[in-house]
Amino acid sequence: MRLLHSLAKTHASFDDPNLVSHAGLVPVMALAQRAGLGDLVAGQVRPGGQCGVNAAAKVPCLVAGMAAGADSIDDMDLLRHGAMTSLFGGIRAPSTLGSHLRSYTWGNVAQLEKASREFLANLAGQAPLLPGADVLAFIDIDSMQKRVYGHKKQGARFGHTKIQGKSLLVRGLNALAAVISTPLSAPVIAATRLRGGNAASARGAASMAARAITTARGCGCTGTIIVRLDSAFYNAAVIGAVRSGGARFSVTAPMNASIRAAIAGIGEDAWTPIQYPHAIWDDQLEAWISDAEVAEVEYTAFASKKGQAVTARLIVRRVRDLNKKAADGQDELFPVWRYHAVFTDSPFELVQAEGQHRDHAVVEQVFADVTSGPLAHMPSGVFTANAAWLAIAAMAHNLVRAAGALASLPFAKSRAATIRRDLIAVAARTARHGRGHLTLHLPGGWHRQHEWLNLLAAACGPPAAAA
Repeated sequence: MRLLHSLAKTHASFDDPNLVSHAGLVPVMALAQRAGLGDLVAGQVRPGGQCGVNAAAKVPCLVAGMAAGADSIDDMDLLRHGAMTSLFGGIRAPSTLGSHLRSYTWGNVAQLEKASREFLANLAGQAPLLPGADVLAFIDIDSMQKRVYGHKKQGARFGHTKIQGKSLLVRGLNALAAVISTPLSAPVIAATRLRGGNAASARGAASMAARAITTARGCGCTGTIIVRLDSAFYNAAVIGAVRSGGARFSVTAPMNASIRAAIAGIGEDAWTPIQYPHAIWDDQLEAWISDAEVAEVEYTAFASKKGQAVTARLIVRRVRDLNKKAADGQDELFPVWRYHAVFTDSPFELVQAEGQHRDHAVVEQVFADVTSGPLAHMPSGVFTANAAWLAIAAMAHNLVRAAGALASLPFAKSRAATIRRDLIAVAARTARHGRGHLTLHLPGGWHRQHEWLNLLAAACGPPAAAA
């Protein structure tokens, strides 16, 4: 590939006031308006002080900036580039938006989180976010230690996180999130909560599970709901909250003495061999594995807690612990196994239930999406401002996901960064025709024009007929 003209002969001007760098925000924010974003914020979020006024305009500005790729307060200035002020009204300066976030109290953050959950339910009514939710849906709850810098960052503490399979202490803030997905859809964020960096993973997880289940029902998940968790959430309060919400649970069981005794009671004839369609990486063996064996046994957990005992299935997967020195003549005398247990009341058969639990890793994809976008930074030194930023980042993620679902089937499961690159960060030129009429001139021969026009028609066209 070569340049057809030298740079000296180009006629493009950065001073052209009619240029738009993110034309994809037009249908995206039209979709947000159709889903009632401004009305939800106006009705529920009421920060105090002079900088807390007009949240119904400022929160959508933050959502629009994050949807376009902003990951800090200063990046919100992209909303004022070129002709953006001709396309959108009520745009606020980055300094105004930062002052607004710092005016939030913890109660205001809770109001914003509630608005975020209701916004997701409205988006699910506007776009096919969760196909198949009337049959089966999954809720995955997990926490993420987000590294932060600066000595005055409120709430920053050292907490454990895994980097390349190794557990490390990282100074940061801890974000707890619940995501909803189906076997046919990409995950969306149902609930969020920001905590201090040294918070235990399960702190607040019971109430988070209850809210996530309610949100899932509001999004159309009328079928079976399975809440998947890792071993950090293995406690009676969390599982009790899941069952009280009418959902089922699937949680990794820690290898304590009671679990080991239950596994030891499984007969050799009870194990069923399974083979993975794709080999998976085993951190302990430091090798790719493609086969294992599974079995199940009835198990009662939390028997020592009065009135909180839970009896369900203990599904166990075992993998051969291969001897790395076998090639040197030190072969094993008898097979040695490593065991991985899952405590669940899933209604599915053994192999399917075990495979579904391993898909809990989908929550890590959501964390990767948001950390490559709006959560690349926790931009404020004020803890509640960062908590509000997290809730707004969830709104932006769900909005981008809904836009992708309306554009095409491939975009429905694409990464958020791909949707931003292909559908939102689109250069265009505005032309005014008469009073109040604007025309967007998009690139000619653009390879994403059909998907973009699908999104535009769905977001800006007439509303769908009532069922």
